[in-house]
Order: sequence, then C-alpha cells, then structure tokens
Amino acid sequence: MKSKFFVLWFMGLIGAAAVLPYAFTLQRDIISKTGQPLAVIVLASIAQTAVLLAVAAFFGLKLATSLNLPVLAIFNQTEQTKEKLPGFFRLTISAGIITAILITLGDKIFGRYLPQLAVANSQVAIWKTLIAALYGGIVEEILMRLLVMSLFAWIIAKIFKSAEPVKNNLLMWSAIIISSVLFGLGHLPITASLTAITPLVVARAIVLNGIGGLVFGWLYWKKGLEYGMLTHFTADIFLLAILPALLK
Repeated sequence: MKSKFFVLWFMGLIGAAAVLPYAFTLQRDIISKTGQPLAVIVLASIAQTAVLLAVAAFFGLKLATSLNLPVLAIFNQTEQTKEKLPGFFRLTISAGIITAILITLGDKIFGRYLPQLAVANSQVAIWKTLIAALYGGIVEEILMRLLVMSLFAWIIAKIFKSAEPVKNNLLMWSAIIISSVLFGLGHLPITASLTAITPLVVARAIVLNGIGGLVFGWLYWKKGLEYGMLTHFTADIFLLAILPALLK
C-alpha cells in the first residue's frame, strides 16, 4: 500500500502543476484582483493540492482495500503486465474517445443556451489544454473515484451490511452515481468565473461531467483505478483539443 500511495501522490502533484496554466488563463481576472505575485499563488495552489492528495490517496487506498476495489492492479503481477498492456490501452483509449463524443454532443445541446462557455474555452492555448488533461486523469480520479466513490460504497455497504460490496450491483452503481453528481458539482467554481450560476448551468455540469463519472466509476469498479485514469485523460484530450479542432 505504501508504494501505491507514493505513486499516486507523486502523479497527483504532476497533474496539479499541469493544470495551472489552463486554470490561470480562465481565471486571470480573478487572479489579477488578488494582488498576489503569481509565484505565491502557484506555490500555495500546489501545496494545498499536495495535502489534499495525500489525504485522498491514504484514505482512498484504505477504503479500496477494505472493499476489494482494484487500484493499479495491472501492475501487481509484473510478469503479466506486458501481456495486459495492449488490452489496457485499447479499452481505455476507445472508452475515452466514446465518452468525449457523448459529452461533446451533450455540450452542443447546452451550448445553444450557454454560448459564453464555449467562447471562453476556445480562448485557451492548445498546449495548456493538452497538459491540463493530466489533472483530470490523475487528480480528479484520485479525489472522486478512489476517495469519494470508495467512501460512499463503504458507507452504503455498512448501512446494508453487505459482505461483498463489489459484487452488489445496486450498491456500487449507487456509489458511482453519487460520486458522479458530486463530480459535476465540483466543476461549478471554475464555471462561476465564466458565467453566472443558474439551474441550467448546474444541470449542464451534472449531466456532462456525470457522463464521464459513470464511465470512469464503472471502469474503476470492474477493472481498476488506472483504467479510469487513462480513460479520463483520453477523454479530456479529445474534449479539450482534438474534437474542437475537428469541429471548427
């Protein structure tokens, strides 16, 4: 468990640093009003995320272990890793592309009523959007799947005294759906810097991010956290860079 903790924590720090150029571009007006040097804001942001990641990885791994949920399971047996990798990449990349397409279609529908969000995202440099995908694929999966989804699965299992939670479809889907809704709501703070928060904006956040949350959560449950991570990363690459370029 200790090795998995440090691997996840270190990966999370990389993801936290990678998203800063993207986030600072979207929130430049808010940052300029703080009056703080950019270096101070960067260090404070990374330090805060480092502590949050440490807590999430530590307790998330404990919960996952107690529930028998797989975390970095593909690397548990090194002699079989090479044999597993082709299937791992095929599944995660294809799932990520499909997820991105579904979210894009949904965003087109919401975009008719919220055009300001599409305009704001189009103003971010492509290199910033590409590296920002590391944050979603790593940090958000540690926080929302490893910690939050595992926590709700554990709580529900305790309430209903389930001996084998991972084999209980209703229990696991409940945890996946709850964490997916919270995942969507967690995107509202950055959205608030772009537009006013309305019921439609909230619905958009829950529906669009919920699509990804359901896919990533299911993969974590059935395959392993690393499957959700790479699928999330792939989906973000297509959402933030590839599909916008193709649909211009």
